[in-house]
Amino acid sequence: MDKGVTGFRFDVINLIGKDEILVDADDGVGKSCYTDKPIVHDYLKELSERSFGRINSITVGEMSSTTVENCILYTQPDRHELSMTFNFHHLKVDYVDGDKWQHEPFRFSELRDLYHTWGEKMSQNNGWNALFWNNHDQPRAISRFGNDKKYREKSATLLATSIHLNRGTPFVYQGEEIGMTDPYFDTLSQYRDVESINAYNMLIEQGKTSQEALDLIQKKSRDNGRIPMPWDNSKNAGFTTGDPWIPIGKNWETINVDNELNNGEIFPYYQKLISLRKNLDIISEGDYKPYAPDSTWLYAFTRNLKNQKMLVLNNFRSEENILEIEENWFDGEIVIQNYPDLKVRDNKIQMRPFESVAFLI
Repeated sequence: MDKGVTGFRFDVINLIGKDEILVDADDGVGKSCYTDKPIVHDYLKELSERSFGRINSITVGEMSSTTVENCILYTQPDRHELSMTFNFHHLKVDYVDGDKWQHEPFRFSELRDLYHTWGEKMSQNNGWNALFWNNHDQPRAISRFGNDKKYREKSATLLATSIHLNRGTPFVYQGEEIGMTDPYFDTLSQYRDVESINAYNMLIEQGKTSQEALDLIQKKSRDNGRIPMPWDNSKNAGFTTGDPWIPIGKNWETINVDNELNNGEIFPYYQKLISLRKNLDIISEGDYKPYAPDSTWLYAFTRNLKNQKMLVLNNFRSEENILEIEENWFDGEIVIQNYPDLKVRDNKIQMRPFESVAFLI
């Protein structure tokens, strides 16, 4: 604070309170003994009162295995605990029975329901989400929830739309604004993450072939989000004149900052989303309500503020789908879309692969 820092991120801050009397864990792994204990709220209030709460600060708490009910309490302004919270439930929708080191296609309905539940409950109770798809512990979302080859640009812009027009504070992790994908390393020796190396050995012990184990590491390794930022198509992607600690991804010659700034559609799209949030109060302040909550392919929501309404539509599939919406939405303004046009007939939108569009009335 003395150096002028006004923003603070607290790692797994909801684990700082333990039970006074230690007993056998009733969940088999012990998380119930040290997660979201009531005393955490007391500690956060004290921390705020004695440090960051004395200045006009922004705080974000990383929450492990948390609940929406606790995150409401952590972030309600009049409680003076935190500004916002990260949670990770939406990044476990491709785990198999809670096991990270198995793989199946992500469960869209679970992802949709999580976003709707957290969006609606935080909105109704004046809590505040920190919204993100990528970080240093996760595979690239574009490779995980989109199609990073045939529809890379559309996948990237859809993922951006889904959180930047949402209620909460969106975070941009290095590289997502240029559409970086997983590196798809070919050998275990290219990985540095100890968790990934240990997991590979564990998978071999479980009877996986070396290729099966490597395929899982490719999909799930934390190193997917840790490779050097590709700046241009020179040696080592312009990141260093030496040897980087971890290799560059395979597609650095085409997916790099220089190429995106000169020829890309993803970075300008991010700029427009950020500009919209700064200029439209409905994005930064409006409430959140689910739209078409039972759809098997559409993640959609409305934002409402005073006499304004916004409808945000996101087709999370590689296939086209037809959506019928109320006629009055077509009387409004399209504030952003990731295709150059809109395919409409009789109040029905033919939504193309990974298409996003937002209406304002």
